[in-house]
Amino acid sequence: MRHADNRRGRRSQHPARTRRRRVRERAARRRRLLGLAAVAAVALTAFGAVRWQSDDPHSADQAATSPHPPSATLPPSPQGPANGSPSPSPSSSASASSPQTKESSADRRVAKSGTGVFSTAAANGGPVGKGTIRRYTVQAEGGTGVSASTAAKEIAAVLGDRRGWTANGHDGFQLVSSGQSDFEVKIATPDTVDRICGAAGLRTRGEVNCNVGNQVIVNLKRWLTGSPQFPGSLHEYRALIINHEVGHRIGHGHESCPGPGRPAPVMMQQIDGLHGCRANAWPYDTSGGYLEGPSVP
Repeated sequence: MRHADNRRGRRSQHPARTRRRRVRERAARRRRLLGLAAVAAVALTAFGAVRWQSDDPHSADQAATSPHPPSATLPPSPQGPANGSPSPSPSSSASASSPQTKESSADRRVAKSGTGVFSTAAANGGPVGKGTIRRYTVQAEGGTGVSASTAAKEIAAVLGDRRGWTANGHDGFQLVSSGQSDFEVKIATPDTVDRICGAAGLRTRGEVNCNVGNQVIVNLKRWLTGSPQFPGSLHEYRALIINHEVGHRIGHGHESCPGPGRPAPVMMQQIDGLHGCRANAWPYDTSGGYLEGPSVP
């Protein structure tokens, strides 16, 4: 009995130590539980994130295929296909029909230089118009590919047209093949035009026509291709060339556009732009009215 009493006495002698031990044990258990709870929470969070991505049918594809992820430094965008060739322009079909493109393709058929020797058309015609009748010949340079006789027929038709200079009632023309003439119409290659016109101090730059001495020099390039500024037919542009240069021969100077939408005077240098006027190849309209504009000093 004493022995048992002694054990109970020892337990009763240290109640505070026992309570502290139990408190430490409970605290240790709480820490272990909190740790397990934290691990579980992390696992659940990760699991939830994975479930969120897999529930969005596009998110995984977007992340894998997006070329520009957020906050990434983007490389310079390419300027064309990998081979360096420019991308086709959607407007390329429209530019293929522009006057500039038509002229460029026709330019390939134009001889830049010829023989320098001219053949005269074996063609004659009766006088057209009244008053002063000017006799003229038509010539083509060798190497142009232009038939002088064919060109002579077209030029005679232009000078005899009722919208031409004969409508003024005091100027007339006659195509001849020989004998005395008042002027010559010469169709020449660009290099020959530059040489003949340049000798008179005129700069034609292989592009334009000139009137020098008793010669109307028609640039082959303009005869075959027209002008980017003239939307009419090639025949109409040839009429403009002849009417403009012959106009100089009978005393007319340059004129300018009389106003937006009005016909451009034939003495206007239409190859330099229409400036609001409508392209026109004739000095007179069908009613006999002169299509004039302000004189150019």
